Amino acid sequence: MGRHTITVDINAPREQVYDMFTDLDRAPEWIEGMAGATDISGPVDEAGTTYVTKFGSWSTSVTTVLEAERPRHHKTKFGNWFLRGENEATFEEINGGSATRLTQQFRTNGIVPAITSWIFAHGSYKGSFRGELNTLKAICEREANKGEKVSGL
Repeated sequence: MGRHTITVDINAPREQVYDMFTDLDRAPEWIEGMAGATDISGPVDEAGTTYVTKFGSWSTSVTTVLEAERPRHHKTKFGNWFLRGENEATFEEINGGSATRLTQQFRTNGIVPAITSWIFAHGSYKGSFRGELNTLKAICEREANKGEKVSGL
């Protein structure tokens, strides 16, 4: 079993960050290799909802929302042979609510997923867990500031 935690501070309100994080139509903008989601059974911010994510032309992953409390917490179970486990994200207001601390924890099950998650958890390359959150951060900050230059947190 692998366990990896990544935290990023985003200069955008918590509700906006949560909404972007759970927007399946926009997820391919920041999740490297994600081609989209299908078979969505209900609202993605509601426990019990299921959907299938497609990565490239060959890999799919069934995801189940285990817990959802907008805009504070979102937990899913995901998986295929390559990468499976749970993803838990918390959204904390910082800077008086003008910014968000997003903490994402991945817990994987199985030997191949543990190795895969270790690779994705190290470094900040575009397809890494941190790289994806950095892309999410850039999108949220750009949209929160409507193109204005964003100062670092």
